[in-house]
Amino acid sequence: MKKYLITLITLFNTVTLMSQDQKVADLLKPYTFETHYAALNDSIKIAYVEEGTGDKTLLFIHGLATYLPSWQKNIEVLKKDYRCIAIDLPGYGRSSKDYISGSMGYYADIIHEFIEHKKLKNVILVGHSMGAQVSMTTALKYNNIEALILAAPAGIETFSETESQWMKSIFKPESIAAATPNQIEFNYGLNFFKMPDDLRFMITDRINMTKGTDFSAYCKAVSLGVFGMLDEPVYNRLSELNIPTLVVYGKNDALIPNKILHKTATTQQVADDAHAQIKNSELVMIDECGHFVPFEKADIFNQKIFEFLSSK
Repeated sequence: MKKYLITLITLFNTVTLMSQDQKVADLLKPYTFETHYAALNDSIKIAYVEEGTGDKTLLFIHGLATYLPSWQKNIEVLKKDYRCIAIDLPGYGRSSKDYISGSMGYYADIIHEFIEHKKLKNVILVGHSMGAQVSMTTALKYNNIEALILAAPAGIETFSETESQWMKSIFKPESIAAATPNQIEFNYGLNFFKMPDDLRFMITDRINMTKGTDFSAYCKAVSLGVFGMLDEPVYNRLSELNIPTLVVYGKNDALIPNKILHKTATTQQVADDAHAQIKNSELVMIDECGHFVPFEKADIFNQKIFEFLSSK
């Protein structure tokens, strides 16, 4: 009997220890595609998926507070014609979270190092929101990017110093960590004209992440990402982008422009501004579509990518 009780206690302690040691990556739903890892020179581990083959490589960069499953609807279709790679940026998903810098230049360096590590050729960056700003920053900093596909790109809407400070005060790590399940679901809803039913797994993942031992590092990464976008805008350098660029916005984007700070501005105005300044660009506006363009209107987004790349 004594031996039996000792065994039960040992098992209980083991289970408790395992639950206490769970990291964010352990709490996420398995990715649709097989997960690989790349160890970069500064000890950063990058999680990525890689599907398909082709002469061109589409490298997908997710937005703020999301992760590489954001692209699963796109990879499933585009992998038939292209080599498709999506990464978790440092601080997100299954990648390292103990780095920490959320600057656009830092993320651009990570993208460049990943490209060099994988020896990728004919790279087209496909970025969403913050990921689009990272993509533009990368293209401006390095000369190994063949084209850009920008979905609801951040970095084009401009903010005064007062506005910037206000936004930074809103996106503090402790505020992000304190979000309730209802707030998390509401925040996701802001990304869509009509939130798809198949997005539920992302909301569940985000709620489950709060139990991770490294959840605070994730919250810090999100906060610093906001700081990075505000501190390193690309607006004044858009005319320097000299590679083919596809800009795609949802006509019903509720996040760009900021509806609190820029009440009279429209998404169309932001989109037209980007299109006018990026020399070799095409602009697509999608009806009944919010900020999360690649997921909400994946079929249209995928088709526009095929059309854009087939003309190059």
